[in-house]
Amino acid sequence: MDDRYGSDVLAAGWRERAAKPVPEVPAELDLVVEVAGDGYCGAVTKVQAGNVELEDWKGRTRLFPLGGGFLVEGKPVKLVPPKAVQQGPRRTASGSFVVADQRARTALPSRILVEGKHDAELVEKVWGADLRVEGVVVEFLQGVDLLDALLDAEPPSATRRYGVLVDHLVPGSKESRIADAVARGPHGRHIRIVGHPFVDVWQCVTPKALGIARWPEIPRGTDWKTGICRAFGWPYETQADTGLAWQRILSKVHTYRDLEPALLGRVEELIDFVTEPAGR
Repeated sequence: MDDRYGSDVLAAGWRERAAKPVPEVPAELDLVVEVAGDGYCGAVTKVQAGNVELEDWKGRTRLFPLGGGFLVEGKPVKLVPPKAVQQGPRRTASGSFVVADQRARTALPSRILVEGKHDAELVEKVWGADLRVEGVVVEFLQGVDLLDALLDAEPPSATRRYGVLVDHLVPGSKESRIADAVARGPHGRHIRIVGHPFVDVWQCVTPKALGIARWPEIPRGTDWKTGICRAFGWPYETQADTGLAWQRILSKVHTYRDLEPALLGRVEELIDFVTEPAGR
C-alpha cells in the first residue's frame, strides 16, 4: 500500500527538503546589498579571492565572504562571482558607442557653460569622451547671474553657439527669469538655456547610486549643501569639507544610469545644439 505521507519523517535531510532554495545573484559592481546578520548595507565595489567588498553611503567599506547571508531588496540571496562579460562594442559612460582610435577634435568655437565646478566635473565624468570626440569644451560660470556680462564680452553667433546648463530652472525662480530675459535679448537666437529642477547638481545623482532611499529634506534658511553634509554625518564647516563631500558623491557616478533623467535629456540637448552645423 502506498504511504500517502511519504518516507520516514525523521530521516536525515528533512530540513533541507522543506527549505526554499535561495537564489544566486552575481555580485555585480554597484549592486546594493544588505548583510542579514547585522543590517550593514552597501554597494558592491570589488569581488576578489572569494570575498565581496561593500561600501556604505558614508564611504566606509567592509569585506564579506561570498555566499549566503545577504539580502537584495529585502529578499535572501547567495552572492556569487559575476559572470565574465563577453567583449562587444564598448560604450562610454553616457551610453554612446566608443569610437575606436578616435583622437580628440580641435575645440569648436561653441561652448557649453555650466554654473559651477561641480556641474562641470559631473558633465565631464559622464559625457567627457563624447565631448572630446565632438570638440566641445565645457566652461563654468560662477552663477547664472554673470551670464549677461559674458555674453556682452564674447557674444555668440551662428558659428559660436552657447549652450547653458542651469540649476533649479523652475517657473518663477530667479534662474528662470534670467533665462527668459536672455532668450528674448539680442543673443537669444544663438544661445540655448536649459536646466534641471533640483536645488543643486548634487541632487542629479540618483538616491539609488548613493545607496539611500531619498535625498534629505533641508529646511528653508539652511544652506543646502551644509544641510546635506549634516544629514549624512559628514564634516561641513569649511569649503574643503564641501569639496570632499562632493567627491564622495561623484565617486558613485559611473554611467548615465546613475543620473536623473531630468539632467540627462538636457545635456544631450545642449550637445546637439552646439554641434549643429552653422546655418541650420
